[in-house]
Amino acid sequence: MDAPLEPGIYIVATPIGNLGDITVRAGEVLRGVAAVACEDTRVTGKLLQYLGIKQKLIRYDDHASEATRDHLLALASESAIALVSDAGTPLISDPGYRLIRAARERGVAVTSLPGASAAVVAITLSGLPSDRFLFAGFLPAKDKARRDVLTELAGIRATLVFYETGPRLTDSLAAIAEVLPHREVAVARELTKKFEESRSGSAAELIDHYRAHPPKGEIVLLVGPPGDEPQGEVDIDALLRAELNHAKPSQAAAAVARATGLDRKTLYARALELK
Repeated sequence: MDAPLEPGIYIVATPIGNLGDITVRAGEVLRGVAAVACEDTRVTGKLLQYLGIKQKLIRYDDHASEATRDHLLALASESAIALVSDAGTPLISDPGYRLIRAARERGVAVTSLPGASAAVVAITLSGLPSDRFLFAGFLPAKDKARRDVLTELAGIRATLVFYETGPRLTDSLAAIAEVLPHREVAVARELTKKFEESRSGSAAELIDHYRAHPPKGEIVLLVGPPGDEPQGEVDIDALLRAELNHAKPSQAAAAVARATGLDRKTLYARALELK
């Protein structure tokens, strides 16, 4: 890089597994900044070592104090600093939102460098429709909250993309099997690494596989859009039954009405029949 970097925050996407996926521009920026704000100094340190870069590292994660954020903003107003996460694009289910919002409010320049994102890699591998997709971060850890989110998203005509962990994968698949039983599902894991896997099928089929082969590593969980599954009463019944497991018929009807746009009174009558 010939000219010095202008002051500001440079959002730098980093590899999600294969260090060779770092971009030339990312390497140049990491070499040219005054400091790198990162989630884990050990993880970022390995990347910088791979690039042959020695750089000042400042820990910045979801638990960072306001004082740390103010320090980074003050530094960025006078010099260039980089913001990275442990893997992928910062702010995408990773720290950085508060820092970038505050930077824009204070007039600190922000530049984002494109690069790796597990959600995008997973959807290109999955074979599920990619013309429209909704990234929804991590599903909640608690069963009821997880089902509520799936019910809320059920009517969206797009592939749903979630991040997930190995220990919670089968629980999330079980919730999908209950709320969205006819959807095609895909699990992508160990992306860009030696044992990369993209497996698809019904939620029930994937539950059987991952109970027999407990997954490790970070996971992207994808749910196909509505359209190919049986329509009408069968789908609505599945949504209502999922809600009736933990709610009164009136509450179940209201939740499904919000998710589908269907008439609440009709749904209430059907919920009473199912109850």
